[in-house]
Amino acid sequence: MEKQTITIYDVAREASVSMATVSRVVNGNPNVRPDTREKVLKVIEKLDYRPNAVARGLASHRTTTVGVLIPDITNIFYASLARGINDVATMYKYNIILASADEGKHKVNTVLESILAKQVDGLIYMGQNIDDSIRKELDRSKTPVVLAGTVDPSGKIGSVNIDYVAAVKEATARLISTGNQHIAFVTGPLSDPINGQYRLKGYQTALADAKIAYDESLVFETEYSYRAGEAVWDAVKHAGATAAVITDDELAVGFLNGGIDTGAKIPEDFEIITSNNTILTEIVRPKLTSIAQPLYDIGAVAMRLLTKMMNKEEIEQNTVMLPHSIITRNSTK
Repeated sequence: MEKQTITIYDVAREASVSMATVSRVVNGNPNVRPDTREKVLKVIEKLDYRPNAVARGLASHRTTTVGVLIPDITNIFYASLARGINDVATMYKYNIILASADEGKHKVNTVLESILAKQVDGLIYMGQNIDDSIRKELDRSKTPVVLAGTVDPSGKIGSVNIDYVAAVKEATARLISTGNQHIAFVTGPLSDPINGQYRLKGYQTALADAKIAYDESLVFETEYSYRAGEAVWDAVKHAGATAAVITDDELAVGFLNGGIDTGAKIPEDFEIITSNNTILTEIVRPKLTSIAQPLYDIGAVAMRLLTKMMNKEEIEQNTVMLPHSIITRNSTK
């Protein structure tokens, strides 16, 4: 038998109060007598009444929901960001609609349209690339948007990141300092600005500072996956590299194991620095030296910035750079 939908009218009738009074109780309005509030709450519990968020949104022009779009729900990097987003959203009484778009550009556009169609009050976007079609859709919707762990070279969209240029420059310089002259840069798609414009620049700058010629044959573009990391090991070694900066932890773990499977000793034969400092860097052996991003904080600050935008609060700057560090473990000398 189908469960009957309980409405605010049913609660008001059972409690012998007006629907306005029920609404005030539900929304925490203090202008309700304690005995009346207690009576209404008992009826709400008895009837198992749950306010209709959609109906409330139509009435107030707000849904108190925030869309969060991530490119790969299985990647620990995005899960760590999402935890910070969710905690701050809960603090400010927003609900999260989480959507994954891990099947390419067409899927991203489709999922983005689906989230915006739900009339979310704001959107946190974690896709690596914002192409013209996505930018057009975001502009058309007029929905406040913040990027988390994603960069907008134009600076028009609010974002929270670390300084990727400085971070990769520091990591590359660390490898140079231990005597490496042939350092590979193993990355996801260079079409993504975070890789092709920022991380690559950091890598190139460190080489230039050390008067080492940039060699394009030491740049390896692949997908973010364990298998891709395993597969690229042979090519990197064949290119003559003795160390690598890798832009994703799962990719780095695959690369590490690919090397160990061929008998390479890490770090004696080859040094590795990865980029996200997720739990993966600590559960492999040897443990991976990594750029440490404050992943939880990136998500939390992005959500707080979005709440300010949604509530039309004053914002000093919409581009936030959080500090990074390098955690030294056993994959470097």
